[in-house]
Amino acid sequence: MSRPLPVLLAWSGGKDAAWTLHALRQRSDVEVIALLTTVTAEYDRVSMQGIRRTVLHAQARAAGLPLLEAMIPAGCGNQEYESAMADALAQAAARWPGLATAAFGDLFLEDIRRYREGSCARLGWQILTPLFGSDTAQLAREMMAGGLRANLCCVDTTQLDAGFAGRDFDAALLDSLPAQVDACGENGEFHTCVWDGPMFSAPIRLERGDTVLRDGRFAYTDFELASSL
Repeated sequence: MSRPLPVLLAWSGGKDAAWTLHALRQRSDVEVIALLTTVTAEYDRVSMQGIRRTVLHAQARAAGLPLLEAMIPAGCGNQEYESAMADALAQAAARWPGLATAAFGDLFLEDIRRYREGSCARLGWQILTPLFGSDTAQLAREMMAGGLRANLCCVDTTQLDAGFAGRDFDAALLDSLPAQVDACGENGEFHTCVWDGPMFSAPIRLERGDTVLRDGRFAYTDFELASSL
C-alpha cells in the first residue's frame, strides 16, 4: 500500500479549518502533519479572526499537530502576504521532505480557490479543498451535529449586526441569521473561534472578553484561555 499524502492545513482557528481537519482525518489517502497560520505581528493575533496566539497554540495542542506561524504586518498588502506564505511553505517543505500539498477550508468562492491554486502552483505546491462545493446551510448543521463548538469572534458590521459578535455558533444562531447572510459566513459576514469538536483531544476552556469595533467596521469579541480554578 502507498503511504498517505502528507498535507499542511491552513489553520485560521475557525470552524471551516477545524472541520476540514476532521474531514481529512476520515480519509486513508492523506495525513495532515502540521498546521499553518498567518499571525498579525503587531496584534499577536490570528489575522482576520483576531484569535489570541495563546488560544491558537491551545488549539494546535488539542489537535495534536505542530504549528507553523507566518508573521505578517498590520495592513499587510498582497505582496507581503505572498512573501510570508512562500517563506512558510519553504520552511514546511524543508522540515517535512515530500510535503507539497496544502489544504484550505474554502466552501464556494471559486475566485479565492483559483487564487490559492495559482499562488501555490508557482511554488511547486498543490492544494486540497475537501469542503468545496458544500451546501453551507447543511454543512453548518452537520458541524454542530458532529460536536463542533465555536463562537463568533469577528463580525463584519456592514453585513451583520454587531450584536452577533461573541454568540455561540449553534442552531439558534443559524435560525436568527438574516436571509442574505451565509450560514457559514463564507462571504466574510463572520468568523469563528473553535473550542471543541471531534478534531480536538479535549475541549479548550475559554473566557469571553470585551467586544470592540475596529476600522469602523469589524466587531471583534475577545476570547482568552480560562484561568485555572
